[in-house]
Amino acid sequence: MTNIRRYFRDGDVVFVTNVTHNRMPILVDNFDLLWKAVETTNLKTRFEIIAWSILPHHFHMIVDPKNNNLSSLMKRIKLSFSWHYRKRAGLVKGRVWQNRFWDHIIRSEEDLNKHIDYIHYNAVKHGLISNTIDWKYSSFQNYYEDGLYSKDWGSTEKFSFSGEFGE
Repeated sequence: MTNIRRYFRDGDVVFVTNVTHNRMPILVDNFDLLWKAVETTNLKTRFEIIAWSILPHHFHMIVDPKNNNLSSLMKRIKLSFSWHYRKRAGLVKGRVWQNRFWDHIIRSEEDLNKHIDYIHYNAVKHGLISNTIDWKYSSFQNYYEDGLYSKDWGSTEKFSFSGEFGE
């Protein structure tokens, strides 16, 4: 296994993607467990989630780790979810997540906006819904309520995103 080195500086905002082992579609059905893992981790080590979307076998977040180690934050979230998921599913052991996570340091406001749009369009991209407003497992609703998106954003036109997003 390679030794990935991650380079973060205080103040970096990061787009992350985490994928379940063998792309098991367990996250939406266990959204409460994943969100509890995020909230519990946030109580112990304060960080800010700028945008998020949870799909059946992966999730995306834009995170400001607030001087915390991002790798440690992701590890805590994944371990907490795994423990609670195994307990719910009656499993004693077994992998729940792919090793590691994918990350991208946000470099500009344009880059941030592109990744927020990508996150909010992700369920449409994967064919799970046709209107972004209908996906309750993302921060889109909050952005819509704040007036940053129209109600039909992402449903009246197809978007294409260049670059890699860790899927």
